[in-house]
Amino acid sequence: MSVVLYEKDGRIGRITLNRPEAMNAIDGELPGALSAAVAEADADPDVHVMVLSGNGPAFCAGYDLTLYAQTEGTNAGVQEMPWDPIKDYSMMWKNTEHFMSLWRALKPVVCKVHGFAVAGGSDIALCADMTIMGETAKIGYMPARVWGCPTTAMWVYRLGAEKAKRMMFTGDKITGREAEAMGLVLKAVPDAALDDEVEALAQRMATVPINQLAMQKLVINQAIEATGLMNTQRLATIFDGITRHSPEGMNFKARSETVGWKQAVRERDSGTFDWTENRPINPEG
Repeated sequence: MSVVLYEKDGRIGRITLNRPEAMNAIDGELPGALSAAVAEADADPDVHVMVLSGNGPAFCAGYDLTLYAQTEGTNAGVQEMPWDPIKDYSMMWKNTEHFMSLWRALKPVVCKVHGFAVAGGSDIALCADMTIMGETAKIGYMPARVWGCPTTAMWVYRLGAEKAKRMMFTGDKITGREAEAMGLVLKAVPDAALDDEVEALAQRMATVPINQLAMQKLVINQAIEATGLMNTQRLATIFDGITRHSPEGMNFKARSETVGWKQAVRERDSGTFDWTENRPINPEG
C-alpha cells in the first residue's frame, strides 16, 4: 500500500500520510509520494482545497531513525568520511522541495495534526497554508539539539526571530495549546473536535472559486518569498547535512547504533549526554 494515500471527496482532496506502524515517519519514498498527491489534487479542476493528515496514532514522527540513525554503516543520510556535501544536499533539497509542494500548490492546504508533528514532521506540517492541532498534540524540532536543522525554515517565517530561536535553541516540544498561543499554528482545539474543526474550515473554503483561492495564496506567499525564503532554505538544507556529519552528529549516529535510536533520542532530548565528548553528562559537573 502506498505510503501516502490520496482521495478526491467532492471539492476536497484528502492526502493522508500512511506509515501508521512507524507513526508516519519519513522514509525514502514518502516525500516524493506526498508531492505527487499534491500535484494530482492541484491539477484536478474539481478540487478546491486539500486536507493533509496522518493515519494512525500521529501525524508524523519525523525521519525514520531506524533507517537513518540506528542502522549500522552508511545510508542516504550519513556518509563515510570524508563526506560529499553536494551528494547530501542533492538528496535533502529534493525532500525540501517535496515538502514545499504544499506551499507552492495553487490551492490551499490545511494540515490536521494529532499526536505528534515533530522533527521532519514539523517541516511538513508548517509548509501547509494553515495548520490546526489537537490541544494535546505535540510539535517541535528536537534534532536542533543535535543531528538536524529544519530545511524548510518555516519556524522563523511563522514565529519571527525571537520565538523561533526559543524553539531552535532548546529543541523543545510544545502542545497544540502552546503552539496556538505562540502563533505557530492557526488554531488548537480539543482533540475530539479536531476532525470537525478542520472539516468546517475546508468546506467553507471549498465554496470559493479556485481562481480566487489561487490568487489570494499567490499574493500572500509572494510577500514571504520576496524576503528570500529559498535562500534561507538552501542554507538550512546545507546546514542539515553538516549537523549529521559534524563530530557531534557522527557521535549521535554511533550511539544510536550501539544503544538504539530511542535511547539516543532520550539522552539527546533530556540533555544527559555530551555529544562533543561522546559520554554521559556527569550531573555533578
